[in-house]
Amino acid sequence: MSDTSQNDMPRGSFRALMPLAVFLALYLVSSAVAGDFYCMPVVTAFLAAAVAAVAAARGVPLNERIERFSAGAANRNVMMMIWIFVLAGAFARSAEATGAVDATVALTLRLLPAEFVSAGFFLAACFVSISVGTSVGTIVALVPVASALAARTGADPAAITAVVVGGAFFGDNLSFISDTTIAATRTQGCELRDKFRVNIRIVLPAALITLLIYIFCGDSAPVDEVQSVDWFKVLPYMAVLGTALAGVNVAVVLVTGIASGSFGFFGWCGEIGRGISGMGELIIVTMLAGGVLEMIRRDGGIDWVIRVLTRRIDGRRGAEFGIAALVCMANVCTANNTIAIITVGEIARSVSRRFGVDPRRAASLLDTFSCFTQSLLPYGAQILMASGLAVVSPGAIIGHLYYPMLTGLCALAAIAFNYPRLKSKKS
Repeated sequence: MSDTSQNDMPRGSFRALMPLAVFLALYLVSSAVAGDFYCMPVVTAFLAAAVAAVAAARGVPLNERIERFSAGAANRNVMMMIWIFVLAGAFARSAEATGAVDATVALTLRLLPAEFVSAGFFLAACFVSISVGTSVGTIVALVPVASALAARTGADPAAITAVVVGGAFFGDNLSFISDTTIAATRTQGCELRDKFRVNIRIVLPAALITLLIYIFCGDSAPVDEVQSVDWFKVLPYMAVLGTALAGVNVAVVLVTGIASGSFGFFGWCGEIGRGISGMGELIIVTMLAGGVLEMIRRDGGIDWVIRVLTRRIDGRRGAEFGIAALVCMANVCTANNTIAIITVGEIARSVSRRFGVDPRRAASLLDTFSCFTQSLLPYGAQILMASGLAVVSPGAIIGHLYYPMLTGLCALAAIAFNYPRLKSKKS
């Protein structure tokens, strides 16, 4: 994942991609045989790829191969993502323990337009997801409420569940503390707020069109019996949103959110520890991916992919379509949008540099297309979670996912029409 001169890289060959092929084959074949795309932990598949990467390197002593792998795993971009993941996990768990999540949900439900339940739940899911930075957390918080309301009013449970899932991906794509946002900005070398400014202009039309669909065609019923709002407990999310929008460093943003959520010293420390521990798998996968990609890069694999990928690319627009296709393909294979971004991030950055794609656009496209793909995977964590909570089939939910589908169309249009047009920005 590190920058090197052309002299340090061989011309490249397909053989160098063998570790990535090991990962995909192990993950996909075992999942297909078992009929369960979560029976093979992604960290196990990446460990096998890491062993293959070290073993396949030629003409280098074993100790030096391991050192090269470790250098890739400890690359500064990888380590920066890891520190942010640690803080994000600590913040999310401490905020949940203090009741900040419940207070935020109560606030959004209290603000629902009484006569527009679908539109209201979509707005609630958008606000909660951009506050908490996780689509799964939003789904867990709101789908039970939405499905209960559907049962009470006779609304279609699959449709109302899809409303929440769509809004959940709005924040997953845009939130300053979302792991996809962090991964996209770190791999492409741009600031969180700069990526947000580009990204919101791409997806906002999709969100507005979706909202209009729900206003005119969605279910309507008053939302009552909402618990009272503890305004003090909403402060951690307000602190995170305010400092992030002000352009404060993301690490400082998360520390601010953690500090504003204390509720008792030892209990607070315990929840922070559990939150950090909960990010363990993502941290390990990130380091393994960094090491594998460094070995692939040194053997010329990334150079080969770029050569093949760019063979039919004839300019910046073609490069952007290529980046979109690359991350979509990786997401289908891994069923995890964060891992997909981490896996192809360095390749996307190299393509961007070669064809003059602005890093802000590259990060936005990686995040947007990965979230678009993830939202339509029946074996993705979000759809499986929503379908289990609402007791409906994944296929029934996907058929009502208007926002993700419109997001994909808007992102394709943004590439085709070079929207938004960006002024050059010095690094």
